[in-house]
Amino acid sequence: MQAYKLNGKIDSAGNLVITEPVNLPPGDVEVIVLQAIEKLDNITVPASEPQTETPKRRTKINALQNWFEKTQPAPPDFDPHQAKWEYLKDKHNL
Repeated sequence: MQAYKLNGKIDSAGNLVITEPVNLPPGDVEVIVLQAIEKLDNITVPASEPQTETPKRRTKINALQNWFEKTQPAPPDFDPHQAKWEYLKDKHNL
C-alpha cells in the first residue's frame, strides 16, 4: 500500500473535497482523515489549576543527567506527525 498526503476541506454539506490535483489511476482508495487543530499563540493554564515548576528528569546514566537538566520541553505547537512525515520524506526522497 502506498501513502499520499493531500490537503482537503469538508464543505457545508459534509462532503470531503480534495483541494489539490490527485495523479492516481482510477480505483478504490482508503481515506484516513486527520482534522487540523487551530493552534493558539498564547496558551495559558486556567487559574483553577496550580502552576508547578517543571520537574527535573532523573536518569540512572550519570553522563546524560546534565544533558537532561539543560533540555527544554517540546513547544506546545510541536506536531510529531508532521516531524515524522518530514523525516520520511527526506529519507525516501519523496
